[in-house]
Amino acid sequence: MTRHRRPAATGPRTHIDIDLQDRRWLASLRTARALCRRAASSALSASPRRPAGDVALAIALADDAAVRTLNRAFRHQDKPTNVLSFAADRRASLAGAPRFLGDIALARQTVLREARAQHKRPGHHLTHLVVHGVLHLLGYDHQTDAQARRMEALEVHILTGLGIANPYA
Repeated sequence: MTRHRRPAATGPRTHIDIDLQDRRWLASLRTARALCRRAASSALSASPRRPAGDVALAIALADDAAVRTLNRAFRHQDKPTNVLSFAADRRASLAGAPRFLGDIALARQTVLREARAQHKRPGHHLTHLVVHGVLHLLGYDHQTDAQARRMEALEVHILTGLGIANPYA
């Protein structure tokens, strides 16, 4: 008689959907999807605000035009920005489904332009922005100096764990 073992419980799972809206991300940074998954997973693992249970989020790798449209519609700023986060309504999750945290959108041209201007590796800058976006989905903000210090300290901690230098130094 053959015994079948059930897989050991691995704890809460993270579901990350990467929406490649601008294929030129892969020409500029062919590991963009993997970097986004790693950054988001690390941010969720390190945050004391990570909800219990399975969670899900979506990351759109878009271009400046798409992010500009979102920025204009939701923030009333008619310009592209590097990253936008849209936290989901905490009550919106379906029973039995992973808790959906929200959406993150990244603007390819802006991210790459900033990386060049700041003398950073594009992958490191993308990783930082995904970490930043995930922390916003978890309720972190930087509207006050105290909030900014707390959020930046957590970002630096997460990035250090990923082998990336302090982006604020």
